[in-house]
Amino acid sequence: MKRKQFVQSIAGAFAALIGSGSFLSLSSPPRSHLIPNSSSRDASIEASDEKFWSIVRDQFPLTHERAYFNTGGLGASPFVVIETVKRKMDEFEGISEVGHTEEAWAAIKDKAAHILGSDPSEVTLTSCATEGINIVVDGLPLKRRDEVITTTHEHVGGILAWLARQKFDGIVLKWFEPSTRSREENLERLSRLITSRTRVISISHITTTTGQELPVREIAQIAREKGLWYFLDGAQAAGMKPLNVKEIGCDFYATSGHKWLLGPKRTGLLYVRKELLDTVRPIFVGAYSDNGFDLMTGKVEFHPTAQRYEYGTYNAPLMIGLGTAMEFLQTIGMDNVWRRNRALSTRVYEGLAEIQNVEMLSPSSPEDRGAMITFRMKNMKVEKLQSFLADKYKLRTRFVGEANLNGLRISTHLYNSFEEVERLIKGVKEAAGQ
Repeated sequence: MKRKQFVQSIAGAFAALIGSGSFLSLSSPPRSHLIPNSSSRDASIEASDEKFWSIVRDQFPLTHERAYFNTGGLGASPFVVIETVKRKMDEFEGISEVGHTEEAWAAIKDKAAHILGSDPSEVTLTSCATEGINIVVDGLPLKRRDEVITTTHEHVGGILAWLARQKFDGIVLKWFEPSTRSREENLERLSRLITSRTRVISISHITTTTGQELPVREIAQIAREKGLWYFLDGAQAAGMKPLNVKEIGCDFYATSGHKWLLGPKRTGLLYVRKELLDTVRPIFVGAYSDNGFDLMTGKVEFHPTAQRYEYGTYNAPLMIGLGTAMEFLQTIGMDNVWRRNRALSTRVYEGLAEIQNVEMLSPSSPEDRGAMITFRMKNMKVEKLQSFLADKYKLRTRFVGEANLNGLRISTHLYNSFEEVERLIKGVKEAAGQ
């Protein structure tokens, strides 16, 4: 498909998603379907195609007064998501119905399965990545002195659940410091920790600290060879780049809906490999968890899919909004999203690396980096640098105190521009006295 046709298709799909073209910078007839056909999604858009990416940028209410570089903390939602949530809330409140229907949930999980590379039956809708992590951590049948291998660069939402099981159940956590020098070194560090007591490898797909993409496929092979469960915290990967949990080979994968997926706040996804549904015990259960029960006999059957981990009344407008957000990304095409993200973050890395007194904390190898770059300055405290960039250059960055890095993290997503990146580089140069 030619670029012009693809741009028209994108504009039509956006218009169909929101129900009008009022937020589009390119007019075209609304489409009767929400996602362009497969040939549209496969069309290649260059990272440098500013006309196209400016159309995408116009789909967000995100202010132009500052450059937003904190998607790793919280993603901005496009108009289509915001309007979907508002519309569905009005609709459901108008009839006083929750809106949680089998049809609606199936549609959301179909989109999630496309994003994750899984079967819809293996997807659970959660409130955030942290809830998904707790479902797996608390549900695995671990015993006292069983060992879990993780890293020193985990997010608080990814590690507290394991620390709680260590505190209350006596499991043993073993850590390795991620090496930014080579993938092989990480595999060696992890392998050295494995003993006869090891049961789980639980790490981040992409670290929240330095944006490092760990060698997740190679680690999956180690886990299979050793008979270990393999759990990935994907909060910093899903929505940033193409993803396929089957190809990775992990058993469990948790992610947020409100970061790179651009969904409403308090949404998330959890993948549990179908063969392990009966292994991960559902701790919190209620309506929707079961496949039938008899109070008199005490018999209960849990749902045959990952729905067994869902319970109680959901905020349906938020979940439907998450479905719209995933559809938004699929309309653009995840290959195109990643092409843009990678180009922006590469320019961030290369531009900052050239500045005197800047110490790069993210890996130098592009294949080991996501779309987050972390650095610090040798001649200025990070708090002062962050304030300087915010006040003078109107840049929203994120302080990284985890693992005692004391750095500044720059996240670049599809709504960022090269102009904003150059403003960042200029600001850091001024702070460095260049």
